[in-house]
Amino acid sequence: MRRNLLLLASCQALGQAANTMMFAATALSVATFIGTGNLATLPITMQHLGVMMSVFPAALLMQRHGRRFGFRLGSFIGMLGAVLCGVGLTIGSLWVMCAGGIVLGFAVANIQMYRFAAVELVPGPLRAKAISWVTSGGIVAGIIGPSLVRVTYDMLVPIYLATYAAMFVVHLVVLTILTFIEFPPPAAPEVVEGPQRSLLEIARQPKFIVAVSAAMIAFGTMSFLMSGSPIAIVLCGLPQTEAHFVLFLHVMGMFVPSLYTGNLINRFGVMRIMTAGAIILALSVVPALAGQGAWNFRIALTLVGVGWNLLFIGATTLVTTTYRPSERGKAQAMNDFLMFGTTATATFLAAYLLDIYGWFTLNVIALCFVLVALVAIAWLHFTQRSDPAEA
Repeated sequence: MRRNLLLLASCQALGQAANTMMFAATALSVATFIGTGNLATLPITMQHLGVMMSVFPAALLMQRHGRRFGFRLGSFIGMLGAVLCGVGLTIGSLWVMCAGGIVLGFAVANIQMYRFAAVELVPGPLRAKAISWVTSGGIVAGIIGPSLVRVTYDMLVPIYLATYAAMFVVHLVVLTILTFIEFPPPAAPEVVEGPQRSLLEIARQPKFIVAVSAAMIAFGTMSFLMSGSPIAIVLCGLPQTEAHFVLFLHVMGMFVPSLYTGNLINRFGVMRIMTAGAIILALSVVPALAGQGAWNFRIALTLVGVGWNLLFIGATTLVTTTYRPSERGKAQAMNDFLMFGTTATATFLAAYLLDIYGWFTLNVIALCFVLVALVAIAWLHFTQRSDPAEA
C-alpha cells in the first residue's frame, strides 16, 4: 500500500510540476508575441476549459476500464499538448497555443483523479491521510516545476520553447512510473451498474453542496491570483526571475502542509480544517493590498497556497463521503467539472481585470469569494447540528 501511494505521489508530483510550468511560462511566453494584454492567460483558460470537457469522460472511462488505462492515456495526451504549445510559440500563434491548452486539459483532468485513486488504495479510516499523502507530491512539483522553468526558459529561441520540451519529458516520465503501480482491477459490472441515485439527488446533499462550493472557491481563488501574479510582478518592474521565485513559494505553500493536513483532519475534523483554510486565504490579501514589493508578492502567494491546501483537501475528503461506489464516476466528475469551470473563468478574468483595474482589485475580488466559502461552511455546520442524520 505504501509503495503504491509513494509511486502515485510521484506521479502527482511530476504531473503537477508540468501544470506549474504551464502556469509559470504561458502568460509570459504569449506576451513575447502579443504583449501583456488581457489575452495573455487565454491558453491557461483554454486548459481549464479542456478539463471541464474531459472530467466526465475521464472519470467514466476509469470506472469502466481502470485507473491505469485512464492515467496512461492522460500522459500520452499531455505529451501531445506540450508539443502543440511549443509549436504555437514557435510560429507565434495564440490559437495553436490555446489548442495545446485544451489538449493539456485532458491530462490535468487525469492528474486531479490521483487524489481519488489514493482513496481506493487504503482502508476507509485512512482516506484523509491518503489524499494528503498523494497531494504532498506537490512539494516536489514546487521544486521541479519552477526550477525547470528557470533553467529552460532561455535555452532555446523563442524563449520558453525549451520549457515546453521539458514538459513533454515530464509527462513521459509519468507514463513510465504508472507501469509500476498496482491499481485495483476495474470495477465489476454489478458495481459499475449497481443501484444509483440521480446526479441531482447526489448534488442536493448539504455535504456535497458545501464540499463542491469550497473546492470551487479554493481552486478558483488560487488560480485567479496565481495566473495573474506573474504579469503583475513584471508590470511592477520586478524581473521575470522574481515571478518564477514567487511561483515556487506559492507551490510550496500549496503542498508542504499536505504532510500534516490528513492528521489535522483526523484530529480536529474536516469542518474546522476547511474553516482554517478559508481564513488563511482571506488573510493572504493583506500583504497584497499593503504594497507591490517583492516580499508583498512572496508572502501573499505563499498564504494563498497554504489556504488552498487546507480548504481543498478538506473539501475533497468531505465529497468522498457523499456517494456510493456505483456513483463514484459521475459524482467525482461533477465535482471537478464545477471546480474547473470556476478556474477557467477565474484565469481568463485574471488577465482582463489586471489589465483594466490592477492587482489591488484582483485581491479584493478574491476576498469576496473566500467570504462566500466561510458562509457555506457555517451553513453546513448549522445544518448538521439541526439534523443529526446529516452529521
